[in-house]
Amino acid sequence: MIASVEWKGEDLYDGKSQSGHIVHFDAGAEHAAGLSPMEAVLTALCGCTSMDVVSILKKKREPLAGLTVTAEAEQAPEPPRVFTSIHLTYKIRGKVAEKAAQDAVALSKNKYCSVSKMLEKSASIDYSIEYAS
Repeated sequence: MIASVEWKGEDLYDGKSQSGHIVHFDAGAEHAAGLSPMEAVLTALCGCTSMDVVSILKKKREPLAGLTVTAEAEQAPEPPRVFTSIHLTYKIRGKVAEKAAQDAVALSKNKYCSVSKMLEKSASIDYSIEYAS
């Protein structure tokens, strides 16, 4: 896997993935024109675990109608400001069996989500699941 970032001037940077996708980074205090790198990492965690959970629930033929994963993180007060704790909230829509949802989230956290496994080196990660029909 290859990635690159090009400085565009001021506090702006364009990241490019091997697959050709672009992400805008903004190192300014407001992050008005793009994500901060740490926001990107947290967003990647949400994306990684979401893909796992959807895939697992589809394989179980659960009637998943929607999924939103939200992450709230604490960072170390001094540089490097690594994440020290992360709480993930899974909002599952549809008539998904509670056990199937719990199993899918646990499998993502404990086995499949590479981003979660990397972040566990510095942060405790926990989660909660909310259900809506």
